[in-house]
Amino acid sequence: MYRFLLTRQWVILTLLVLAMIPTMVELGFWQFHRHEHRVEQNALITRNLDADPVPVTRLTSPGHTVPRSDYWRAVTATGTFDTEHEVVVRRRTSQDERIGVLVLTPLDLKGGGTVLVNRGWVPAAADQQSFPEVPAPPSGEVTVTGRLKADETTGTSGIKDLAGLPDRQVMLMNSSQQAELIGRPVLGGYLELTDPEPADDSPETIAAPDDGSIGPHMAYAVQWWLFAAGVPVGWVILVRREKRDREQDAEDAETTRQPEPATT
Repeated sequence: MYRFLLTRQWVILTLLVLAMIPTMVELGFWQFHRHEHRVEQNALITRNLDADPVPVTRLTSPGHTVPRSDYWRAVTATGTFDTEHEVVVRRRTSQDERIGVLVLTPLDLKGGGTVLVNRGWVPAAADQQSFPEVPAPPSGEVTVTGRLKADETTGTSGIKDLAGLPDRQVMLMNSSQQAELIGRPVLGGYLELTDPEPADDSPETIAAPDDGSIGPHMAYAVQWWLFAAGVPVGWVILVRREKRDREQDAEDAETTRQPEPATT
């Protein structure tokens, strides 16, 4: 009664089941690894946010690529803001998801060197060709504290670096690009300003990264593994149902073939 498993329909179904099981198991492990990565990243964020601030020149230098281990590390820098070379970074959102720009201002360091400071978000100008209204940074020598971030690239951010933008407008926060515009070396990466807080909350400072949410990846992993376990169970149920239906059809056919008793 199991010869039907050799039919074309059941061979295809069985092969499909055999292919689905390892695929679902692999998808479960993919989600599990994403969960592990999120947990590790949360630990890194917490550790770096809680660390005591260090001078920015201790962690980066011109041409340096900030490693992931130093992302969000609290750093300090003392110098004078260079508003002449200040730019805005287009198409960025505020904490309440409004579209605007980020204000990127070079800070000429006491003792030499320049570091980029992301001072925060402001609304964009009425038209995309105009430079928006940007509150001035503190004048004179100032000490700032911020979170160290790596240079943005199209590959790491997914943001296309558009050409032909209006003067003092950019798409990416990138120290190499700004070094060319400024005409002097710039420390690799940039700072997300956390202190001093701007007057009247403008520019709007960047919120600290989330280090508490782990996302749904572990739940998705369990779901894929349950699906993988359920597929063979479903196949067995279908096989048993097919066998029962065929047996019933055979019994019905046998009953139909039996002659009716003769009448007198």
